[in-house]
Amino acid sequence: MTNVLILGASGSIAGHVIELLADDEDVHLTLFLRNRRRLKSSRIPRCRIVEGDVLDNDQLKGAMGGQDMVYANLAGDLEAMAKNIVAAMDTTGVKRLIFICSIGIYDTPVRPVLRPYRKAADVIEASDLEYTILRPTWFTDADEVDYETTRKGEPERGSVISQKSLATLIAKIIRDPKNHVRENLGVNKPGS
Repeated sequence: MTNVLILGASGSIAGHVIELLADDEDVHLTLFLRNRRRLKSSRIPRCRIVEGDVLDNDQLKGAMGGQDMVYANLAGDLEAMAKNIVAAMDTTGVKRLIFICSIGIYDTPVRPVLRPYRKAADVIEASDLEYTILRPTWFTDADEVDYETTRKGEPERGSVISQKSLATLIAKIIRDPKNHVRENLGVNKPGS
């Protein structure tokens, strides 16, 4: 059984991930969010729910105990959140992290709206964690699974990706955590 802590569990991508993993007997989900009433998924009976703030180190460490992996899909003070996540993972001994950033964080100059994502990625890459940073293009609600990845340093391709596609990639990594360790990947729909 793989124990997975989802940070930002009320988000739309996290909702798709929860749906994809809800019936998987080999995965146990802990959903960490500020307000449980914001959960949209109806597939949460098997999930542990923890209300808290990623910026509160004690709450984060408490939720991280007994986890094998952390998946973070957050908004806000991303650099501070990334620092707290890395510190809590170091303290609790959890090593595997999937962290969602954004396309364009390595453009020069970095657009101001993307600087927090770049700073978060820098914090994570400087850690000793077994991370996967995903940099998706802009989201669509299309009911499709069609994606490709690019490695850091390769030109980013495409302009869109369906939420379902990104969630499928995340679920694949959760099911096989040895995939994409210490990789930073762009994610897009081919030919978009």
